[in-house]
Amino acid sequence: MLTNKPKIGLVTVLYNSVEVLEGFFQSLNNQTYKNYILYVIDNSPNDDALNEAIKLSNDFGINSIFINNNDNFGVAKGNNQGIEQALKDECEYILLLNNDIEFNQNTIEDLVNYTVKNDISIIVPKTYYYNTNKLWMAGGHISKVKGTTPHRGDLEVDVGQYENIEEINYAPTCFMLLDKKVFEKVGLMDEKYFVYYDDSDFLYRSNRQGFKIVYFPKAIVYHKVSISTGGSESLFSIYYVNRNRVYFIRKNFSFIYKNISLCYFFFTRFIKYFSFNKEQRKTLIKGISDSFKM
Repeated sequence: MLTNKPKIGLVTVLYNSVEVLEGFFQSLNNQTYKNYILYVIDNSPNDDALNEAIKLSNDFGINSIFINNNDNFGVAKGNNQGIEQALKDECEYILLLNNDIEFNQNTIEDLVNYTVKNDISIIVPKTYYYNTNKLWMAGGHISKVKGTTPHRGDLEVDVGQYENIEEINYAPTCFMLLDKKVFEKVGLMDEKYFVYYDDSDFLYRSNRQGFKIVYFPKAIVYHKVSISTGGSESLFSIYYVNRNRVYFIRKNFSFIYKNISLCYFFFTRFIKYFSFNKEQRKTLIKGISDSFKM
């Protein structure tokens, strides 16, 4: 156990989803690690989620700071607002976390202890689909051939196949602890993404600056996947996933990998197009078109 516990800034971005907040705040209240400030950035179109977050924060005695945007500024900008405030408040580490999650009482403590003792810059836990023993994420990687960032173990039943602590080059920011020096060297999230691939871009840039991500399976998180965006086949997701994937490829990859991954993208989107309905097809085309204007 650490005797000197560093101050952690927890950054979460709200967009509606009032129904998930009680479990989230209950998880925070149960934590054995207490030296943190929660930064809640509200992008919701009304104050329902914000009011619920304020109420639960008061009920559970969570040390919280609230930023109300009165509009949907996107996840990337919301995270940046929280990160900047946490750094101003002299937090030594930043924990980016969704609020559609629940987690064990030792999760933050275990991550912080391992991080500090081993001088880790970025660390992530093992993540399950909520209320199942199926994995959502046991690490991940950036594919420069496909321009994708797949999760390892997705939908696999956990039978202990991913129990090794190891370095990876990608993980989603669903629950990610970062040393403040990462932001000082890499910068903040690219707000053009709005949502999706903003974490891929940030971690790709982090990799190039020499920062690796540690997958730490002792820490556990449970994720209520895509509750705020309607799932992977919603018009919202179709637009932003495809628009941002092309932008990510064009922005970051070398000439060779850029052309390989774009060829793969257009081939697979051509096939996907015929499985979509009329509105989905229209949204897919618009997303791709808009990506070349970014």
